[in-house]
Amino acid sequence: MSVADSTRSSSPTRLKGKYSGMVVCWILGLGSLVSWNSMLTIGDYYYELFPKYHPSRVLTLIYQPFALATIAILAYNEAKIDTRRRNLTGYTIFFSGAFALLVLDLATSGKGGLGNYVGICAIVGACGVADGLVKGGMVGDLSFMCPEFVQSFLAGLAASGALTSALRLITKAAFERTNNGLRKGVMLFLAISTWLEFLCVVLYAFIFPKLPIVKYYRTKAAAEGSKTVAADLAAAGIQKEAADTVKIFERLSNKQLFFQNIDYVLDLFLVFVTTFSIVPGFLFENTGSHNLGSWYALVLIAMFNMCDFLGRCVPLVGQLKLKSRKGLMIATLSRFLFIPCFYFTAKYGEQGWMIMLVSFLGLTYGYLTVCVLTVAPQGYKGPEQNALGNLLVLCLQAGICSGIALDWLWLIGKGKF
Repeated sequence: MSVADSTRSSSPTRLKGKYSGMVVCWILGLGSLVSWNSMLTIGDYYYELFPKYHPSRVLTLIYQPFALATIAILAYNEAKIDTRRRNLTGYTIFFSGAFALLVLDLATSGKGGLGNYVGICAIVGACGVADGLVKGGMVGDLSFMCPEFVQSFLAGLAASGALTSALRLITKAAFERTNNGLRKGVMLFLAISTWLEFLCVVLYAFIFPKLPIVKYYRTKAAAEGSKTVAADLAAAGIQKEAADTVKIFERLSNKQLFFQNIDYVLDLFLVFVTTFSIVPGFLFENTGSHNLGSWYALVLIAMFNMCDFLGRCVPLVGQLKLKSRKGLMIATLSRFLFIPCFYFTAKYGEQGWMIMLVSFLGLTYGYLTVCVLTVAPQGYKGPEQNALGNLLVLCLQAGICSGIALDWLWLIGKGKF
């Protein structure tokens, strides 16, 4: 079946599989961050093994530059890249990384030491590469489909944080009073994460490309000149016809797309700078000691993740979705008030105020991320939407890297370097 014929025949049934697609996108979003959130959420375990190495800050500092470099290279060359191979490679690395963390801990019997720490850092770096492969690839791919797919994927990203936090609290409670309970909880936790990553590989390889709605949007993108969907179409049993039968559209360059959407780019960059200048390092190392003891940092991370997930679900209600470009910029800039609020709350406030502040940080972070990423690609052709999705993820990743670098400033005067 040719691309053109497939597009015409699929049009009346293009909505078939929409809800199945949303579920699959949610799970794929979950798998895109579950490895990283697993490493973040077991921070209490790594602080016990490596108390002098600032695990939450160092692992983040390793992970994010690898992700940024990967997405920068791929965003520049996105028009020539096989999206299917890119995403499958990323999910496979995520699966291998989660499994490698489990094997490493078993092989070393949960001991600390520099060699073990270097091994963990190497695995984290590999997962950073996988993040750059998957996040840009998936957002770009879904940007030329229905907005609900992008939103489901982003909700899955947030759900990975909420799920890992919930699982971590459960495993910590279940094994806390047993011999070597902290490590046993982490082992079970990593085993579940590994299984979730394997599920994502299967879903993306065999289920997602065969959904009618996915085939419709990919054949439409191919008819508009996209070269990134050929392998996905072949996996769905659709053969791309000769190039001279494909409609030719004058595509905007990456530079033109960037400057046409400069406000959206800045929104994402600043949202992530603000958030990651606080999470996770500040929450683990700068909030002091409170009644919750060793549970305190885990509760803060859990509240952030759960409110992030809630914030990403709010735009599902159309009336609550912020679409104004000016409104998005004002909301983004107002989040800089979190910096002094966290400083004074950590210094003078009780744990209840900190939990409330972290919850609001997560809520606004998730909400604004979804609003920008679902509104920005509208009005462009398929290849342009793919390119813009990659550019937005690149700026998002740059914001994360800048935020985690600024996070180290909280240690000034603390004598912890």
